[in-house]
Amino acid sequence: MSKVHIRHLTKQDAQVISEAFQEQGWHKPLELYERYWEEQQNGKRVTLIAESNGEFAGYVNVIWTSGYPSFQEQGIPEINDFNVLMKFQRQGIGSKLMDHAENVVRERSGVAGIGVGVYADYGKAQVLYAHRGYIPDGRGLHRDDHYLQPGEETIIDDDVVLYLTKKLL
Repeated sequence: MSKVHIRHLTKQDAQVISEAFQEQGWHKPLELYERYWEEQQNGKRVTLIAESNGEFAGYVNVIWTSGYPSFQEQGIPEINDFNVLMKFQRQGIGSKLMDHAENVVRERSGVAGIGVGVYADYGKAQVLYAHRGYIPDGRGLHRDDHYLQPGEETIIDDDVVLYLTKKLL
């Protein structure tokens, strides 16, 4: 049985995280995690790190001011960029990260927001969020700076997002 520990991102984590995702074939540049650390230092976000038996396993962010217009208008913090390394998936690590992220959100808000991609690669996340009680915010699909409209053509990629919310008890 693995021992999972959740903690805040440190500056030293950036290299470890970038290399861990590189090893599984995902491009996650070092600069991304350096920016996360700087924004955490400035109070713009909280980045939570999961370790399994001392080894980096995944992370999630809480962004206090979302870039998504509806969350911004309503003051809903966004749980964002949630990733667990493939070799650590299906072990409850993602659920523990989400539990901690929701507790962080609860410090400032009674509602958490999250966005999820709409194609099959996001299937595990879609199911997890539904099981956790997240429901669509009712505004439809969002891409870049606008809501997709009936008849509008678009390419389905990581930029097409369905946003969900959950009332935290």
